[in-house]
Amino acid sequence: MFDPDVATASTPPSRWYFDPAVLDREKTHVFARSWQLVGREADVSAPGDFFTCTVGHEPLIVVRDEAGGLRALSNVCRHRAGPVARGSGRGRSFRCGYHGWTYGLDGRLLATPEFEGVRGFDREAVALPAARVETWAGFVFVNLGPAAPALLDVLDTIVEETRPLGLERLGFRRRIDYEVACNWKVYVDNYLEGYHIPIVHPALFRELDYKAYRVETAPFLSRQHAPLRREGEVFAGGVDGAGQALYYWVFPNLMLNLYPGHLQVNLVVPLGPERTLTRFEWYVAGPLDASAELAFDKSVALGEQVQREDMEVCEAVQRGLRSATYGQGRYSVLRENGVHHFHGLLAGHLAGPRSGGGSV
Repeated sequence: MFDPDVATASTPPSRWYFDPAVLDREKTHVFARSWQLVGREADVSAPGDFFTCTVGHEPLIVVRDEAGGLRALSNVCRHRAGPVARGSGRGRSFRCGYHGWTYGLDGRLLATPEFEGVRGFDREAVALPAARVETWAGFVFVNLGPAAPALLDVLDTIVEETRPLGLERLGFRRRIDYEVACNWKVYVDNYLEGYHIPIVHPALFRELDYKAYRVETAPFLSRQHAPLRREGEVFAGGVDGAGQALYYWVFPNLMLNLYPGHLQVNLVVPLGPERTLTRFEWYVAGPLDASAELAFDKSVALGEQVQREDMEVCEAVQRGLRSATYGQGRYSVLRENGVHHFHGLLAGHLAGPRSGGGSV
């Protein structure tokens, strides 16, 4: 039972971090019922452009249809569950790689080779099921939950707070994928508090005014205010006019880190109960001059150092969660309200859909 009072609450049971049954339920009740970042609009800019992805347990195709609309279709053939598309590309239809059933860009079934003589089969009634797809700032999101609120409602204050920054004009610059030997929630827990920064991240600690570091929560997100030290070596100025780096987290697994001159997107994807993919992508506005290029390189280098430090501590925590001496912990009221907020959302989703379709 989740305790909404951070001062008296305990953390989730340790088994939540390694039990395969918990991860299976998370894929169904959390990832399949929340807005998941799956790609960029630039990847599906013309009719016929598509890419494949997986959300929860569901293989999907994101495609620009012939009318210019964006669709998210099941990547599972209605015949014998073969893959309808692989990778990414451009085409006028999708042909299953198992028996050749063919579907239009809108998901309608177009052809069923060697299917003569089958009775009681209405080809016109067969189509690839569709999921909800919405976009923001050039990013594409998919949600398998039909009752979830709109994407912009979930993003809440992020939309207006970042509007002056013109995130949709940023171009892709770099991607690095890491595999971490920990449960995905260990990594998210770690992201949502600055409590560990003085111990784990000494270089980052020198850049930030730790005493002024704070976390604010909203229904489906949190915002970390990280004032920058004037004497810092990496970051110059701020992104919001107040000398701050801004760290946004959107339930359950998306991080948007805004630094002077660029955006870093972190996506946390479970590969198994104790194995996680963390994807880092950097976006910048146009070509950089020499000084901006140097600042970007320093920022990326610091980000890679911080990631290595986070990986080391998260993997150590994962091992600790397996200890017979540990069951649950407590929260720092001052520093871990963001972690507590995440655990409340997680508990609510795992308990099942709430009244009003409260999934995200």
